[in-house]
Amino acid sequence: MKEEDREFPMEMDPAQALEFLQANPSATLLDVREVEENAYCALKGSLLIPLNSLSEALSYVDEKKAVVVYCHHGIRSLAAVRMLREKGFTKATSLRGGIDLWSTQIDASVPRY
Repeated sequence: MKEEDREFPMEMDPAQALEFLQANPSATLLDVREVEENAYCALKGSLLIPLNSLSEALSYVDEKKAVVVYCHHGIRSLAAVRMLREKGFTKATSLRGGIDLWSTQIDASVPRY
């Protein structure tokens, strides 16, 4: 589904996010986990900005593009989406269940921790 064809939900489950990212290759995949977590495993093509640095690093995220945010289980990414939306990023959504659920539902090669 193209980004212009849908309203932006606060969260997408892994299957919805995969479909969305495949249909919108210019979307930003944003990892808000810590550096150590990202070093262990990450989704290909993602941009790492830990949640505690996000407000100072907004210039690295294009507010005109859709942003799919993920973390370990979806708690930090949902907080990040709320903050991004307050800052004008209207096309921000959180990956429900985080990289952990992605690993079990989409890509088992992504290590779980």
